[in-house]
Amino acid sequence: MISKKMENMVANSSAIRAMFEEGNRLAGIYGAENVFDFSLGNPNVPAPKAVKEAIIEALNEEDPVVLHGYTNSNAGYEDVREAVAQSLNKRFGTSFSANNITMTVGAAGGLNVILKALLNPGDEVMVFAPYFGEYRSYINNYDGVLVEVSPNTEDFQPKLDEFKEKITAKTRAVIVNTPNNPTGVVYSEATIRKLAEIMEMKQKEFGTDIYLISDEPYRELAYDGVEVPYLTKYYANTIVGYSYSKSLSLPGERIGYLVIPDEAADSANLISAVNVATRILGFVNAPTLQQKVVKACLNEKTDISYYDRNRETLYNGLKELGFACIKPEGAFYLFVKSPVPDEKEFCAAAKKYNILLVPGSSFACAGYVRLAYCVAYETIVNALPKFKELAAEYK
Repeated sequence: MISKKMENMVANSSAIRAMFEEGNRLAGIYGAENVFDFSLGNPNVPAPKAVKEAIIEALNEEDPVVLHGYTNSNAGYEDVREAVAQSLNKRFGTSFSANNITMTVGAAGGLNVILKALLNPGDEVMVFAPYFGEYRSYINNYDGVLVEVSPNTEDFQPKLDEFKEKITAKTRAVIVNTPNNPTGVVYSEATIRKLAEIMEMKQKEFGTDIYLISDEPYRELAYDGVEVPYLTKYYANTIVGYSYSKSLSLPGERIGYLVIPDEAADSANLISAVNVATRILGFVNAPTLQQKVVKACLNEKTDISYYDRNRETLYNGLKELGFACIKPEGAFYLFVKSPVPDEKEFCAAAKKYNILLVPGSSFACAGYVRLAYCVAYETIVNALPKFKELAAEYK
């Protein structure tokens, strides 16, 4: 018998992954070219050439015993962490050192590590809908309580008045994700300043420390010159979780980092706790080869012009067909309003045309569907006539 907690998690397993598996099944029947799978945020742009070169150089130049062994610190190689810190300082005017950086097994590993370090049973973690559904499981892993702020479907900026009302003395952390999955919205500087102001006020009111966890796998995917605020500059108790999954197209390599600034409350103990959590959660340390690779590729980026072309083509094509959608400023998702209240019904209708969408209820925002446009350009072009047929069903 599996645990009661896992019974619930299995029963509510990821709709995104289920739809992706359905896409593989349909491709086996109809051919991959006739299935239009917009379910999974799996980068379709190859990693920069420099990544391959860095892998080869590390394998050729590094001592293999050291390269493939445990790192001296669970936080990762000191030279890698120092390089990451200096890169951030140069880009954002911060003053981090290696001590502030913990290399992690992707952003998901980093979130689990920081939540393990922070949460006591019953502590509350606030999120803004729509949000990445796995946050529910990550918080539940450590017996935390997820508190949702309902979605603002006008522009998908956070509802800060509701946020202010829902913060309690039990609030331990707030997770923000910008650019956002699933909407592609970038939280504005005005939003971030107001958010920080509310959190500062509530810390004083309750006499507690409330941490702002910035989940940033899509930071480098921003379009039209949009600036993504760096949150440590606005709120002292900010922790940043970053991943190279999207910026270097390395989702399967599971490499990222946490930033815990010295200014964060109890930072020394928190840094120690994160290092211990990395070990006792079974990660031990982030993948060593990939640590060396990202150090060599800190100035490299995926060519997002590919995603931008997909964004424009899919967004404009769906708008012309009558679908309602806010234009994304970042990431590689469109969040489209379902033409019927039950978006799962709409997803089922789309599947008749071999179009695979993810229901918005997976992101705590019913009535919408998410499309991941990190696919081949031809997939979008060939899907639009099928979307036209689908739109005709709903007039």
